[in-house]
Amino acid sequence: MPVGGRYHSNEWALLGAPCGVINKFAKDLAKIISQKKKVGYIDASHEEVEQDHPYHVYYQDRIKYAHLETKSALAQKQNKKHFSSLDLLLVNGNHFHGDKQIVFINEKKKESLERKLDRITDMRILVVESDGQEIYDFIKPHITMKTEVFNLCDVGRVADIILEDEKATTAPLNGLVLAGGKSQRMGHDKGVINYHGKEQRSYEADLLASKCCEVFISLSERQADQEIPEYKIIQDTFTGLGPYGAILSAFREHPNHAWLTVACDLPLLSQTTIDTLVAKRDPSKVATCFHNPDTKFPEPLITIWEPRAYPILLEFLSQGYSCPRKVLINTDVEEIVVEQVEFMENVNDPSAYEEMIQKIKES
Repeated sequence: MPVGGRYHSNEWALLGAPCGVINKFAKDLAKIISQKKKVGYIDASHEEVEQDHPYHVYYQDRIKYAHLETKSALAQKQNKKHFSSLDLLLVNGNHFHGDKQIVFINEKKKESLERKLDRITDMRILVVESDGQEIYDFIKPHITMKTEVFNLCDVGRVADIILEDEKATTAPLNGLVLAGGKSQRMGHDKGVINYHGKEQRSYEADLLASKCCEVFISLSERQADQEIPEYKIIQDTFTGLGPYGAILSAFREHPNHAWLTVACDLPLLSQTTIDTLVAKRDPSKVATCFHNPDTKFPEPLITIWEPRAYPILLEFLSQGYSCPRKVLINTDVEEIVVEQVEFMENVNDPSAYEEMIQKIKES
C-alpha cells in the first residue's frame, strides 16, 4: 500500500499555535526549503467568502501564476494526485491531519492542542516560544528519540531537519526488465536471445542487480507459464498497454519504490550506462532518463520512474495516453545528455539481429 499522509508521501503538519503563528512559520520554512525543493501548503479559513461567480470550478491565469477554486472538497482517495509534483507538503495541523508533526507550545492553544492529541502520531519537532518553557504533561508521552526541540526563532534549523528527512526517505530503487512484448517483427521472443552468454532479459537483470534493492522481469499474460529461476516475475496486470502497462503493474505491486526500467532488446546496454543513470538520479523529478539525440526527445526505454510518477501515469492513461515518452515529454524530468548513445540501439527484427551479432563480435 502507498505510504505517507493523506495528501502527500512527505507531509508535515504544524499544530498547537494560533493560525497566524503557524502560517508565518510555514511561510518562513517554505522560503528556505523552496530554494532546493518544491513545497506546498494546505490551510483552511473560517472567513466567509462571497463568491462573485456561479461556477463549480473556476480557473484564472494570473500571468505569473494560476488560481484554481472548486466548490467541492478534494476526494480523500484522490488527494495525492493534486500534490504529486511537490517534494513535500506543509499542512495547517489545526485543521487537517498530517503524517509527521511539528507541535508548538503556545498557551493560547493549550486546550485546543489537548483536544487534538489523536493527530499527534509522529512528533518530529517541538517548537517552544522561549528557552526553558514548560512542556505540557499531556505532550510528554508523545516525545520520542526522533523528537527535537527548537525555539520559535529557529526556523532555519527546523528547515534543515525537514530537508535531511526528505533526503533520508528517498524511495528505494527496484529494477524491472521489460520483457513482455510480442516480438512480432523478430518472429520469436527477444528476451531469450543470447548476445552475451545468457538470455538477454537475465543479462540485463544482472546489470540492474548491483544498483537495485530487487530486480524483477516483466512478462505478459501470454508468458504466464514461463519461469526464470534467478529472478522474480511481475505479471502484467494492465494488459494490452505494452511497456506502459508493465510499468504500471510494477507500481501496483510496489507503489513506494522507484523503478529503474529497461527494455529487453538493448544488446549494447552496459553497467556504465546503468551506473550513470543511477548517479544522476533526481528523486525530486517525475523521472530520470537519457536524451535521445536521434528523436530529440527523452528516451523511455532506460528510465528511473519515481513513486510520484504512478498517479501521473494513471492520469495520462485516463486521458487515453499510454506512451511512456509522452509522459516524459510533458512532465518534469531529469534528462541526461551523453556523447555515446549506442546503448539506445534496440534490435527488433532478424536483419538488425544479424548486424548486432557482427558488431558485438567486432567489439
